[in-house]
Amino acid sequence: MSYFADNKKPHAVLIPYPAQGHINPLFKLAKLLHFKGFHITFVNTEYNHKRLLKSRGENAVDGFIDFTFETIQDGLTPVEGDGDVTQDVPSLSQSIRKNFLQPFGELLAKLQDSATTGIVPPVTCLVSDCYMSFSIQAAEEHALPIVFFSPASASTFLSVLHFRTLFEKGLIPLKDKSYLTNGYLDTKVDCVPGLKNFQLKHLPDFIRITDPNDVMVDFFMEAADGFCRASAIVFNTYDELESDVMNVLYSMFPSLYAIGPLPSLLNQTPHNHLASLGSNLWKEDTKCLEWLEFKEPESVVYVNFGSITVMTPDQFLEFAWGLANSKKPFLWIIRPDLIIGGSFILSSEFESEISDRGLIASWCPQEQVLNHSSVGGFLTHCGWNSTIESICAEVPMLCWPFFADQPTNCRFICNEWEIGIEINTNVKRDEVAKLINEIMSGEEGKKMRQKVMELKRKAEENTSPSGYSLMNLDKVIKQVMLKQY
Repeated sequence: MSYFADNKKPHAVLIPYPAQGHINPLFKLAKLLHFKGFHITFVNTEYNHKRLLKSRGENAVDGFIDFTFETIQDGLTPVEGDGDVTQDVPSLSQSIRKNFLQPFGELLAKLQDSATTGIVPPVTCLVSDCYMSFSIQAAEEHALPIVFFSPASASTFLSVLHFRTLFEKGLIPLKDKSYLTNGYLDTKVDCVPGLKNFQLKHLPDFIRITDPNDVMVDFFMEAADGFCRASAIVFNTYDELESDVMNVLYSMFPSLYAIGPLPSLLNQTPHNHLASLGSNLWKEDTKCLEWLEFKEPESVVYVNFGSITVMTPDQFLEFAWGLANSKKPFLWIIRPDLIIGGSFILSSEFESEISDRGLIASWCPQEQVLNHSSVGGFLTHCGWNSTIESICAEVPMLCWPFFADQPTNCRFICNEWEIGIEINTNVKRDEVAKLINEIMSGEEGKKMRQKVMELKRKAEENTSPSGYSLMNLDKVIKQVMLKQY
């Protein structure tokens, strides 16, 4: 509940990296802070804010007390067509470094001007995605405490911290592209403390470079250089989930906290009037929830490769026929931009094969789907949000990591926590069908179900009123975010 009187609230400005998988968890944290009594300003790029209004309705973000939205330009050329796709990540990352500081600083100045007339309370702290490195300079220029939020796992954060070490050890860049397939990525990595039995292929795939001046690696190394300047760093994880890594990070940073899983934490707050406030940039198809009502408990495979993964038409067909041949009911989310080269056409043979048990939708409220009693398995790209949400819903996973932090998450899911099975990058329908049956009704699947139930139990303990994650959130609020209040 709120710590503050309505007429004198602290004011947190939150800014995510402008992509769906970064927006969603920071939006959850915004809701939690609002519940704790903060006035919230959530900052989207103009491009993403237009998508948000398009997906949820022109007035979807209006009328919420002490929860407002602002926008800044992203400095990119407008996307052709209707602009309902995730923007190019390297271009966006370059623009963040070059173009975001000025409009964000101007926005903070505007908010402080508004505070003098009583329109909003004065800004008391910033909460920034830890990869938006310009926000540190903005915080220092405006003399504000800043909390860095890691939208990925603690393990990914630790990996990014050691990108420079990989250069120093001569592990990257790769000599040429043949090193992607000649077994070199199986090289053991023993220079990142806390990551046991890791190979190069388990690290975020941004390191698979041949150019020492790669745009994305530069972007992450610049961000990592600023981590130590944050007032505090918070993670959407809990200690038992990544204990070795968290212990290493605690020894490196004096003010670092696990405050997750955020879905579990948010479920324990009666966030009433904010319940309808969502952050999905694609329109949600809620008919799939009605469809799930008619399925047996734990019988449906949920398939969603997230907001950025793309695949070739051949890979798409292998997944499609693997799902069909498994004979299990499935709900498959197919984004408009999932397939390289554009649209897809599934044959009438496929349509008739799955007509009584398959449903295809363009986007959905994922947490509601995962928590539905009829869902028994999750075919996923292993994004961190999907991983955490799957654990909170106690659903085992079939893993097809695509890029970024996904290989790291997959390694933990399959090898450390043993709650999932990895599908070969070179996907084949027979393997897909076989692994679906294993995870849904095989012996391995039963063991995974037990293990994911245990992880969920620990997550709930951490987010209970006496749990570490909730206590950590309160500590960050009191010791860091209210420093100037």
